[in-house]
Amino acid sequence: MMSSPPAVPADTPLYTTRFLLLCLSHALFAGSFNMMIPELPAYLTSLGGAEHKGLIIALFTITAGLSRPFSGKLSDSIGRIPVMYIGVTACVICGVLYPELAFVSGFLWLRFFHGFSTGFKPTGSAAYAADIVPMHRRGEAMGMLGICFSIGGASAPPIGSWIAMSWSIDAMFYASAVVAALSMLVMVKLPETLPEKQRFKLALLRVSRDDIYDPKVIPVGIVMVFCYFSYGVILTLVPDLSDSVGVHNRGTFFTLFTLASVSTRLFAGRISDSHGREPVLKVSALVIAVAMVAFAVAHSPMLLYLASVLFGLGNGIFAPAINAWSVDLGDPERKGRALATMYISLEIAIGVGAFLSGWYVANDLERMPVIFYFAAALSLGGFLYLWQKTFRAR
Repeated sequence: MMSSPPAVPADTPLYTTRFLLLCLSHALFAGSFNMMIPELPAYLTSLGGAEHKGLIIALFTITAGLSRPFSGKLSDSIGRIPVMYIGVTACVICGVLYPELAFVSGFLWLRFFHGFSTGFKPTGSAAYAADIVPMHRRGEAMGMLGICFSIGGASAPPIGSWIAMSWSIDAMFYASAVVAALSMLVMVKLPETLPEKQRFKLALLRVSRDDIYDPKVIPVGIVMVFCYFSYGVILTLVPDLSDSVGVHNRGTFFTLFTLASVSTRLFAGRISDSHGREPVLKVSALVIAVAMVAFAVAHSPMLLYLASVLFGLGNGIFAPAINAWSVDLGDPERKGRALATMYISLEIAIGVGAFLSGWYVANDLERMPVIFYFAAALSLGGFLYLWQKTFRAR
């Protein structure tokens, strides 16, 4: 049987040195791969692969999803820290290799490999956070971890676009590798939290059905698929939508999205700690649906900015509650597996959303509203699932 870290005393402060270092590393990690996202559709077009835009995010998420069972199992066996190192190392390697593989097939293979980063680092980080914070502040902790991820993810895209416009796209890729290396450097001072961790052996890479998902966390997966399809749509279509409405720095959306997300994450996590995860998730599903409708009718910079803020608010409410709910429902001795189950669902949702939106729109901007409306309908489906689940429990 796998051992779990001892329960954290209820009076333990949340903002310890370990937690703050974890948050800083998480922010730098998010910045390392998000800084390039706004420029990738145009870059792939310049390589002659415009018809493959939907694969930019889809390939990334496929690998992230496939690696989740391994990252969850390894997090619960060899430790949280090694799993985080694997994820960050993938970012460093890819940042260095993008300029060297400047052709369509090489780029797509790198996007596939790059997905290992988010397949490993967030799983290890969330499990580590759950190990070092009191249970009654878990939602707040996940909210703060998400805030740091969002700050890194929001501040980096405009910087990446500025580097690409001021110097070159290759300079942006190298900057991404440097930021990832800084994320790794911050983790040097973090002690391992998993007791009785195992030495790595190839047998640990053998995963069974029991390792792939935690059946107790299936409700989390269902809600994630309904609500996070929209994220894949956004990552694929918003760079082109920004161009079409006259927003020239494609990172502007990410800045507004993240500022709105950060404004809600911390108090949303606290509310989920006191009032339950499901009520908070129902509110977030409705806000995300409204945001997707706003994207569908966005024909000017102001409407795009409004949609971005709404989407940020919805995701800021959603993220800490869904993370904490995953750990609440899962086996306490296998937090990594519970979180991996949630992240697998996340990658499926984003990957399918990215692929379908890229395939359907196919560079025809007039087809975008249909996908945005479809994403809104799915988010409403997530609300209805949560509503009937609550109704049945009464």
